[in-house]
Amino acid sequence: MKYNWQLPDWANFTFDESVIDSIAIKFALETGELKGLVDSLSNEIREETILEFMISEAIKTSEIEGEFFNRQDVMSSIRKNLGYSDDFLQIRNKEAQGIGKLMVTVRSSFAENLSEKTIKQWHGILMEYSKFITSGEYRMGTEAMQIISGSFGKETIHFEAPSSDKVPFEMFNFIKWYNGFVLNPTDIKNALIKTSISHLYFESIHPFEDGNGRIGRAIAEKCLSESLNRPVLMSISSTIEQNKKQYYESLKQAQRTLEITPWILYFSKLILESQKNAKQIVLITLNKTKFIDQFKTQMNERQMKVVLKMFENGGIGFKGGMTVLKYVSITKTSRATATRDLQNLTVKNIFIPRGEGRNRRYDLNLLL
Repeated sequence: MKYNWQLPDWANFTFDESVIDSIAIKFALETGELKGLVDSLSNEIREETILEFMISEAIKTSEIEGEFFNRQDVMSSIRKNLGYSDDFLQIRNKEAQGIGKLMVTVRSSFAENLSEKTIKQWHGILMEYSKFITSGEYRMGTEAMQIISGSFGKETIHFEAPSSDKVPFEMFNFIKWYNGFVLNPTDIKNALIKTSISHLYFESIHPFEDGNGRIGRAIAEKCLSESLNRPVLMSISSTIEQNKKQYYESLKQAQRTLEITPWILYFSKLILESQKNAKQIVLITLNKTKFIDQFKTQMNERQMKVVLKMFENGGIGFKGGMTVLKYVSITKTSRATATRDLQNLTVKNIFIPRGEGRNRRYDLNLLL
C-alpha cells in the first residue's frame, strides 16, 4: 500500500468542489449571523466570550492527543498572554502555559503570511516545556514516523510519514502551495477547500516529533481566519473531540489517495458544525446576560450561583433539571434552605417546576 506522499503526482490533490456547494452557503449564513450576534455583545462580554472559545479550543485540541490540562491553568495562560492579568503565576502545569500561549499567538497573527519560521515558532511555544522533544525544530533521525495503535506485538500502522530527511523539502512545498492559494474574503467555498487541504497536507508531512495534530489544527484555524479576513470564533477541536474515531478514520482514508473529495466534504461539514455550535454558545451568552440583568436583584447569592451554574451547562441546566440534592451540592447549604430557595425561584417565575415529590425538577424559564 502506498500513502499519498508516495504517489507520483503527490500534492496535486483532486476533488469535486460541487459537493460542498450547499455547505458553503450554510457556512456563509452561519458566520454572518454569528458576527452580528458577537457585535451586539458589550465589550466586556465579547472579550469573555472570545476567551471561553480559546480556552475550549486549547483544552480540546490537547485532549485529542491524550493530554488533559486543568482549566484554570489554561485560562491563566491565555489571560496572561492577552495582557489581562498576572494569573500565570498560579499556573501549575507549564505545558498548559504553552498551549494557552499558542492559542493567543495564532489568533492575534492570523493575517500574517504563513512561513516555515512561523510554524516552527508555534511548535517552539507549544513544546517549550517538554522534556523529551526538541521544540521548534523538524524531526531528525532515520527511524520511521508512524501513526500506530494497538498493543505491543499487535500494532496497526495507520500511516507512515515521509522520512525526516525529506521534511524540509516537503515543508518548503507546503508553504509555497499555501501562499499560492490566494482567496478573497467573499470566496467562502474556496476558504473551506483551502482549510481542509491545508490540514490534510500538513498532517501528511508530520514534520515534528510530537505536536503535529495541535499545530495542524492551529493551521486550519489560521487558514480559515485569514481567508475570511477576521479571527474565527469557533472550536474545531471541540467538534472533532465529539467523534474522534470519525476524524481519524477520515484522515486515514484521505492519506491513501490524492482524490480527496470525501475529505473536503468531511472537513467542511466539521467546520460548519463548529460554527453552528459557536452560534448556540453565543446565543446562550445573550440569554444569560438578558436573564441575569432581569433577575439579579431578585436572587440571593446562593440562587445566583445555581443559575450561573445552569447556564454553564448550555442554558438548560443539568441533565434532568435542577433538584434539591443538586442545589445542596452546589451551594453547600441545608436541604431545607435549598427547598425554600427553589420554591422562591418558582414563585418569582425564574424557575419552571415539573414533576412532583421526589421527581420534582426545575428548569430555567428562558421564555420570558
